[in-house]
Amino acid sequence: MALAIETFSNERGGSSFFKAIGHPLAVPKAHALLDRLADAGPVAIYDPLGHAETFAALYDLDRLEIAGTYVQALEDIGRPLLGRPAQPVTDLPDSPAASILITAFDADRLRLHVEHLVPGAAEVYSLDELRLDPEMQTDRRTYLAPVNFATNFAFFRDQPDRHTRIVTANYWAGYGANDVRLWMCLFDGDGTVLAQWTEDQSDAVAGIVIDSREVRERFGLGDFCGQLYLHVLGAAGHDVVKYALDTYGDVETTLSCTHDANAWPSELYAGLPAPQDGETVTLWIQNSHPCAIPTGAVGLNRMGHDTTAFLEREVPAFGSYPLDVAELLPDLKWPEQIEIRAGKHFVRPRYEVQAADGRQRIAHPNVQRTDLKPDPRLPELSNLMGKGYVLPAPILPTDRYRSEALPTPMSTAQDTLPLALIANDASGHEVARRRLGCLPRDHATAVDLDELLREAGAELAGGYGHMELVYDFADGGSADGWLHGLFRYRDRANGHVAETSFGAHVFNTVLTYKKEPQSYAGRAPGLSTRLFLRLGAPPHDTICHLIYPASTPWHATSDTTLILHSGDGSEIDSHRFEIACGGSRFFRASELFGHEALADAGRGGYVLIRDTTCRLFGYHGLVNGEASFSLDHMFGF
Repeated sequence: MALAIETFSNERGGSSFFKAIGHPLAVPKAHALLDRLADAGPVAIYDPLGHAETFAALYDLDRLEIAGTYVQALEDIGRPLLGRPAQPVTDLPDSPAASILITAFDADRLRLHVEHLVPGAAEVYSLDELRLDPEMQTDRRTYLAPVNFATNFAFFRDQPDRHTRIVTANYWAGYGANDVRLWMCLFDGDGTVLAQWTEDQSDAVAGIVIDSREVRERFGLGDFCGQLYLHVLGAAGHDVVKYALDTYGDVETTLSCTHDANAWPSELYAGLPAPQDGETVTLWIQNSHPCAIPTGAVGLNRMGHDTTAFLEREVPAFGSYPLDVAELLPDLKWPEQIEIRAGKHFVRPRYEVQAADGRQRIAHPNVQRTDLKPDPRLPELSNLMGKGYVLPAPILPTDRYRSEALPTPMSTAQDTLPLALIANDASGHEVARRRLGCLPRDHATAVDLDELLREAGAELAGGYGHMELVYDFADGGSADGWLHGLFRYRDRANGHVAETSFGAHVFNTVLTYKKEPQSYAGRAPGLSTRLFLRLGAPPHDTICHLIYPASTPWHATSDTTLILHSGDGSEIDSHRFEIACGGSRFFRASELFGHEALADAGRGGYVLIRDTTCRLFGYHGLVNGEASFSLDHMFGF
């Protein structure tokens, strides 16, 4: 059963209400309020804004003696509300309630509207009792303003030979924010708070690094494996907290990276791979709410099959549980894939793969949408938009790495995946193409790029290139534009593996379709690039694979500038190069800027990748000598 909470819609964006009532600092205030209401006697619930069900989903209202539920809108009268028919608020004078709870923030006006209806000496409360202190509010006029809850969770661990490092930048300063601060709360696996602290940020677009070893030493902690709650105070421009998460160790074979958690819990996730022989795939279930995940509320099923195996255990509030997927689905093997029935209990989770040789990697599934339907216009888009939706991913240097692609269904409307896979060399020339046909939802079709290139008798000029998943309706089928894939990379020399997953967009065409080409600032089309390339701390070097995908022919070459910034946000150096349309560029940061300049960048140093002529897509990672590497997609701001 999914939690009855609103988290995100593509029309309205993210909801702040569930974040406001589930904030770690609001939780003790909520319990104190409920204690007072329980002691006072019968309680009338007045729900003018429709928040009561969400509040009840995260907090136990069964201990209250509810005298009735009341609404303001005529169309809401009689609808079920907290298990009873909603009454008009004008019936409130007849209530036997000893107290009234208005399930809303900024409730002063709402209270004034009904003061004359309050029965007898009943005391009126509201959710303003849960408000954070004023210094933690960016917009003090509107409590539920999105910038007041620029929050996210991060998988965070410090154990022998396994440490984590969160890396981002104060990109809010680039939108005019001043006095930005970062409030953090560290939970252990049981959901117990280990530490809370605030770090001031400079007014520059400076680097931010949160290292688990340093946190452990600062607070005198032992081993921990849980999650870090991040709240940006003073945000502007973006209410989304983006970051790269590196896992590293005391031995050089421990290295992996993954993306931010996506701040809105979803009902379904997909793109979780089944294990290969000798592997263990662990799904980290990390509760995002102040209430326990009940027994049997989270389950797994093979993609395309309805039979679901449920986790028969409770996960405490803000707690973490490592689920070996083989415990629930023992017969699945790569390239079969798994659907996660999350019930809105947690944000986009991490999964961790341990190979037979002990090497580990960490990655994330993606949100599976439930609001899409097949789009009958997609087969016609090629007339005006060429390739249309394109999902680009690296073909890493073939002399060192093996690349593999697995299309992943990512909406409940995707019963078929009519696809083709294209391989381009670095100069933008197509060298191979495989029509995958109309794949069923439960397909297990992974494409080895070695095999594809060998079949085509093709070589990649420069030794690397990129692949593109695109729609191909030659064999029929339907699609909805939410095309996703998982991409796996293996080091031929040492066997180390990294993997990443992402979705398709329309790239680099002036025509628009359903807000594509996507623009992060302003209306579509988005035809420029601002990507964040985090730099590794010694002994790690940084790798980057930039791709110039184009749905239709665009500028012949990019005009790309890479600007090296120090940890305090100041510019140190820059480098310019061109990428052919339909091509890519793979490089190491040390090759472009040199070790001395990177050392000058120091802790929190980063590279900003800018291009005003086209939209590039990028992947970044780290390398530790000849021993290990990591890779995931980049983010912009």
